[in-house]
Amino acid sequence: MAEQTTSSKGTQIPTNLRLLLILEEVARLGVAVKPAQLIETMGLPKPTLHRLLQTAEEEGFLQRDLDGRSYGPGPRLRSLAVNTMSSEHLRTARLAILKAVAEEIGETCNLATPDREGMTYLDRVETKWPLRIQLPIGSQVPFHCTASGKLYLSTLRLATLNSVLSAGPLDPQTDKTITSVDILRDELQQIREQGYATDDEEFMTGMAAVAVPILDQQDRLMATLSVHAPVQRHSLAKILEFLRPLQQAAKLLTELHGNQLDNI
Repeated sequence: MAEQTTSSKGTQIPTNLRLLLILEEVARLGVAVKPAQLIETMGLPKPTLHRLLQTAEEEGFLQRDLDGRSYGPGPRLRSLAVNTMSSEHLRTARLAILKAVAEEIGETCNLATPDREGMTYLDRVETKWPLRIQLPIGSQVPFHCTASGKLYLSTLRLATLNSVLSAGPLDPQTDKTITSVDILRDELQQIREQGYATDDEEFMTGMAAVAVPILDQQDRLMATLSVHAPVQRHSLAKILEFLRPLQQAAKLLTELHGNQLDNI
């Protein structure tokens, strides 16, 4: 019989579930977590918890945050989350929503999720126009100069945002890329207030984009839904006319993922 430990909630935690529950708690909190917080929540002995965190870090399921003490999702846990979101049944329903909005708009629509170094394209439905921007599934784009990336940055806690912005220079991708941290902060504040983000040829010359959030059950940004198009076909002002159908589709995607979790 598996050894058990009593959690802070008075329940018994089987040995073979401890690591899974730690990963679940880190993912649920959505921020880098210090071991002391997990000890209090999980009710595990300090040596046991530190051993489990070390194992999870060595295997790539967790990784140290910038402060060197806290833990957040590692590459394998993030990959697990993306693969779960890409499960056949869920992806079929998600692509149906994505295809409908792409056909209504007439331009390429994308789903992207935040990773450690940038936004990663999870799904996309291509426009039928011969002139299109090629960013295949799996592509990773920077935070600071894309609509989806700036939208994600706008949702971060101040301390986390400061860490991200101080990690290195804001590399210019075009002559319109924001490379000033102060100017970017001002734009992120505007994004928080308006609920969407834009890219006015900041990532790629000749491309404009707008992104809206897809939320989880705790109203945190889970992914972004965006549309981009060549400016020869649609200016940024024209792209913004697609905001309402994007927001409606994002609401359906939020509900889709929420219903899936409710049925687990």
